[in-house]
Amino acid sequence: MPEGDTIWRTARTLDGVLVGRMVTGLTSPLPEVAAAARRFGLVGQTVAAVESNGKHLLIRFSDGATLHTHQRMTGSWHLYRVGTPWRKPARAARVVLETVEVTAVCFSAPVVEVLPPGQSAAHPALQRLGPDLLSSEFDAAEARRRLRDRSGDEIGAALLDQTALAGIGNVYKSEICFLCAVNPFVRVGDLDESTLDRLIETARREMRRNLGPGMRRTRSGLAQERLWVYRRSGKACLRCGNTVQRRLQGEQGRSTYWCPACQPAARRAGC
Repeated sequence: MPEGDTIWRTARTLDGVLVGRMVTGLTSPLPEVAAAARRFGLVGQTVAAVESNGKHLLIRFSDGATLHTHQRMTGSWHLYRVGTPWRKPARAARVVLETVEVTAVCFSAPVVEVLPPGQSAAHPALQRLGPDLLSSEFDAAEARRRLRDRSGDEIGAALLDQTALAGIGNVYKSEICFLCAVNPFVRVGDLDESTLDRLIETARREMRRNLGPGMRRTRSGLAQERLWVYRRSGKACLRCGNTVQRRLQGEQGRSTYWCPACQPAARRAGC
């Protein structure tokens, strides 16, 4: 699943080529999306903004309507110059937004919908989101409060809860816990305020570090391995040499990677 930094970069790319341009076509095989595009007269309008909020992407039009997509595990946005071949089959396109010069195609996204003017703030999924780690208005105290409200949850699962703080996915969940020497299976209620603050600060720092071009990394740019523990089950820990482990965690059974030596069940200071 794309994480917050990926969606942020996608939004910036789309914003750079779509904003201020007139929509010459907007089609979708989804009847409700096609109907809403006609109802709100999106063809002929201009794109006013493209924004990210956690893992959600929002394309706003000049009359206030919004195209909302969530890529989950399968979706992706592609940009093409008009007339050039697509890299994925047309049958996978969920919505196609055309301008005179470029075509933006959202492939295989499970969530695609057009929100009426002025209604995006009231959308249930968007309204429930916690503070966006990549927002300039990020509220760390509110993020900590929301995590603390999940005191009975394991911290690895709580970090993935988008209603606590928005943007963290499976890669960052494992990497953040490792960087802070926190066992991902410790309950939130067993962590003190300073540890929660370090986890939040580290998450924001690492995600902001990866907003530029290139592959995501949480290790030095000079290091051969980009990540500390993610997808390194059975391999030697890059910090201590012990074996990295993997376990399914949470209701969705997401893979969590950790080093039992660097991240013991008993808390330990870190970051």
